[in-house]
Amino acid sequence: MASGFCENCCRQLKNILVYLRKVCREFEQKLRDVFRELSQCTCFRNTPESRFLRRKTHDSSSLHLLCVKSPLPDAFMEPVMALLLSPDLDVQKTITLSLVNLLAKNKVCKELVIEMGTLVPLLELFRSTDAAARCHACACVTLLASSEPRSEAVMVDGIMPLLALAKSYEPQEQQNATWALLHLTQSVLIQEQLMELDCVLPLKALLKKSSPAWRESAVMLLSSLSAHPPNNDVLVSEGLLDDIGQLLHHPTSVIITHGCRIISDLCLSSAGQQAATESPCVPGLLGALLSPSLSGETSLRVTSCLHQLMTCDALKSKLSATITSEQVSRLVKMSGQTLNPQLSHDSASIIGSLEMTEDTVRFLRPHYVTVLDFLSAFLKSKDVEWQQLAVVTVSNLEKDGGFSSLLAGSVLEAELQEVQTPTGETRRMLHAIEPLSPPSIHP
Repeated sequence: MASGFCENCCRQLKNILVYLRKVCREFEQKLRDVFRELSQCTCFRNTPESRFLRRKTHDSSSLHLLCVKSPLPDAFMEPVMALLLSPDLDVQKTITLSLVNLLAKNKVCKELVIEMGTLVPLLELFRSTDAAARCHACACVTLLASSEPRSEAVMVDGIMPLLALAKSYEPQEQQNATWALLHLTQSVLIQEQLMELDCVLPLKALLKKSSPAWRESAVMLLSSLSAHPPNNDVLVSEGLLDDIGQLLHHPTSVIITHGCRIISDLCLSSAGQQAATESPCVPGLLGALLSPSLSGETSLRVTSCLHQLMTCDALKSKLSATITSEQVSRLVKMSGQTLNPQLSHDSASIIGSLEMTEDTVRFLRPHYVTVLDFLSAFLKSKDVEWQQLAVVTVSNLEKDGGFSSLLAGSVLEAELQEVQTPTGETRRMLHAIEPLSPPSIHP
């Protein structure tokens, strides 16, 4: 307070300020009550005045809810619920945004929100033509699902309607529901319930939609489900790998990333490997190597997945029989780059594991000089894993007499002989190399 006032005056002025604040709060409440009563009167129904009053009422309430700094008493949820049930979309949209803020900041009890039945109007908003309303409703449902004590209630009241929407014939409803389900699958319990409710078929249907957004939301959700091993037998039996293989022929960065995750997860089992062998997954992954959507990160996803598949003999044979000259060129190029060591390692590992058929030999021969260069760099590494990769690759490529001829007398051959203190495994690999032995495929 200004220094020109005495202590008594300062006290009186403070009292006046406190009183004014109280009066303003009471007036604001009275004003809201009057607006609410007027808006409900038949005199104001379906008139511009009615719409104005409803807007003022919800604006005042929503502004208050957005600005609260402490947890709301339970009684405050009653008007929130009433506004959620409003026939005015603007009212619903604004109050839903307010509810998102309250839930995100833990200013309201999630269990109470669920018990009051808010999921019903929130799920109805998923059908709205207003994008903001759908987004706010999705955020609310997602935040409510994080309430572990009430996860069962969310399942009963929320997941089943969302799954029903995912089976809808309306594409926009399908996409919205799938997006909400994606956020809910952070819970293992919800994942298990989704699988029991046969969620795979509607999601597979979305993979065939023409819109990339619909396909991406579905593949992201399926990727989340495949990351939970108990789900994988069902996903394999439902033929998901066939759909993912087809999907990779129309790739985006999201589809490549999550498609590779699904294939990697499902191929951890022998049943998954067999299904992958019979599916278009391998051609799809190889085709993705040449996709314009490929970046450094997605390239690593593809090569890592292919590298994993090469550990299965049946898949290795299929890959070797399917790969094209352009795809071999791409792998050779990625093997020689140095900015991403893991990408280089995985690409070279694929080359080193290829079956040396007449076709693969024909595709590889134009690149042998480049291959010798990056194998030499691998051999100079202090990391034994890189040295072993070089040795394994040389051993495989030597099956072609053309490579053996280039290797003889080369710098790489000298470096192979100079590998110091090799591990037992490296020593065994070195002994397996016979540079001048008769090749199985002649130049």
